[in-house]
Amino acid sequence: MENQSIVTLTTDFGSKDPFVGIMKGVILNINPLANIVDMTHNIKPQNIAEAAFALEMGSSYFPHKTVHVVVIDPGVGSARRPLLVAADYHYFIGPDNGVFSNIYSISESLTVIHITAEHYFLPRRSSTFHGRDIFAPAAAWLSKGIRIERFGEAVTDYVRLPLPAPVFVQETMIGGEVIYIDRFGNLTTNIHARKIDELTDAKTDGRLNVIVKGQEAPLKNFYSEAEDNRLCSLINSFSYLELFVNKGSAASDFGLKIGDKVEVVLR
Repeated sequence: MENQSIVTLTTDFGSKDPFVGIMKGVILNINPLANIVDMTHNIKPQNIAEAAFALEMGSSYFPHKTVHVVVIDPGVGSARRPLLVAADYHYFIGPDNGVFSNIYSISESLTVIHITAEHYFLPRRSSTFHGRDIFAPAAAWLSKGIRIERFGEAVTDYVRLPLPAPVFVQETMIGGEVIYIDRFGNLTTNIHARKIDELTDAKTDGRLNVIVKGQEAPLKNFYSEAEDNRLCSLINSFSYLELFVNKGSAASDFGLKIGDKVEVVLR
């Protein structure tokens, strides 16, 4: 069916207020055939880095030409720019505050547009709800097949967050940190399985130890393989090293948080 495009929504709005529903109404008024999917509305308020990682995790599982709308926008109403990002085979619409940093870093092809064509916005705009007035209508028009160059001019000075990267502290040690906590209290680190493969390539007979705050978190293959109440680790479904407690919360049970340092040591 023509214009039956997918539009995803990622916000920090939660479910108490009508904000998400209003954005959907705006989109459907412009493109009644849009298929709207809620990625998540439970990003911690104003937590741009958390949204950036959630977007990296989720967006690639959608069909090509999906339009991903992101509204984590502590600078709403200020001079920060609205952006349309064409990255590989997906589109992203949201504020120029670094929320697309992970997408920028993993995309092979990238075009970033400063949205200036105001006829794709709602006629009356507030200074506090650009999700409704700018991002949702722009996404709806894009989902109807409007070409990206009609929304504005390409820019290269867009905001990029300094993403923490794992490093080889020694030949046999990777240093990383916790970058995301899910609702179960599992903690995703920035250490990708590829990085661990680099560590083990040179020494196939060693044993991997995961250390966080001086405590070992033994590597497991799946959650129920671990003893209850013990801090353990595994490679999660997104190929990142994750800290977990079987039937518990690694975050609250062990006082772990975003930014805590993690080491993977080959002995």
